[in-house]
Parts: sequence; C-alpha cells; structure tokens
Amino acid sequence: MTKTTYAFYLQSAISFAAAMIFMVGGIYFLPVDGWIRAFLCLGALFLVNSSFALAKCVRDQQEQRAGEVRVEAYR
Repeated sequence: MTKTTYAFYLQSAISFAAAMIFMVGGIYFLPVDGWIRAFLCLGALFLVNSSFALAKCVRDQQEQRAGEVRVEAYR
C-alpha cells in the first residue's frame, strides 16, 4: 500500500477549502431571497457531509480488504 505524501494531503486540503469558499461565496452573492440561499446552503452542507461519509466508507473498505489479503498470505 502506498503512503499518502504530505504534498498530496496539502493539495487536497487547499482544493477543498477553495471549493468550499467559492461555493459559499456564490450562494451569498446570488440575487435571490434569503430562504432560497438558506435552502442552497443546507443542500451544500448535506453534500459535503455525505462526501466525507462516502470517503470514510471507501477507506474502511480498502483497509478491510488489505487486512484480508494479509491474513490470506499467512495461511
């Protein structure tokens, strides 16, 4: 298994922060009523939350498969 480098981690964090800032800024400057902005913010928050949950599930599944391969190698 390859190890994630610090540069990749930093790039991912910066790109996530930039995307979040642009999304919030875009919603803020929309020429619409406040309740529409609130609805879009809730949708964006739900999208970010589900993205983190999906990434965690994928990571856990990969770790589980890697553990199964190691166990099979010792048998």
